[in-house]
Amino acid sequence: MGVDRDSAIVAEDFDERDPGFKEMIRLAVEGLKRNGKHCGLCGQAPSDYPEMADFLVEIGIDSMSLNPDTVLQTTQLVLKTEKRLGRN
Repeated sequence: MGVDRDSAIVAEDFDERDPGFKEMIRLAVEGLKRNGKHCGLCGQAPSDYPEMADFLVEIGIDSMSLNPDTVLQTTQLVLKTEKRLGRN
């Protein structure tokens, strides 16, 4: 997305949970998978919004970066989602 989330000028106008933005991520992951490439996401969203981490697992992302204070909580969510999807 490339938006400065700390900028008072633009941060309020963007939300990484927007359905259109999520569709762009899904299409990118789908294309990378189709071409045998690793797909990962570096950003704040999976740490701030558990539903984004869940979405990323559901669409088959290979990796995501997390803030240190959310690693355990998000890892538990990822494992739960993978189990629900039958990807043990």
